[in-house]
Amino acid sequence: MSLLKTLAPKAGSKHAPKRIGRGIGSGMGGTATKGHKGQLARTGGTVRRGFEGGQTPLHRRLPKFGFSNVAFANNFEIVNVGQLAKFSGEVTPESLHAAGLISKGAVKILGNGELKTALTVKAHKFSESAKKAIEAAGGKVEVIK
Repeated sequence: MSLLKTLAPKAGSKHAPKRIGRGIGSGMGGTATKGHKGQLARTGGTVRRGFEGGQTPLHRRLPKFGFSNVAFANNFEIVNVGQLAKFSGEVTPESLHAAGLISKGAVKILGNGELKTALTVKAHKFSESAKKAIEAAGGKVEVIK
């Protein structure tokens, strides 16, 4: 036999909700626990968030501050010269993406690492040390827009 049929809440854990506005005999008739008159006694009588009774609210009394540069930021994908060693010939943002070094976006080449092969590197930006390292290995640097 299943015990699921016999399950019930613990005695005293459940109670009926208040029945407001159902006559004087209920003890909560008349004004239905809302007091006498006023905005909060009316239907839909709530005060919006931040409302201070007509006084200028706090969020308008305090000054604006801060600035977000997110909309104007130039975010570059960073690749070091040492990571270019596995390439040969020409290195482009497309070839870097295919190799999994960057996701789509503008590329900046930095000068960390060593390069022994001559490469033609096309990127949006280069650091001075990266230019020197690529040209010292006999390669070429091309800035793309």
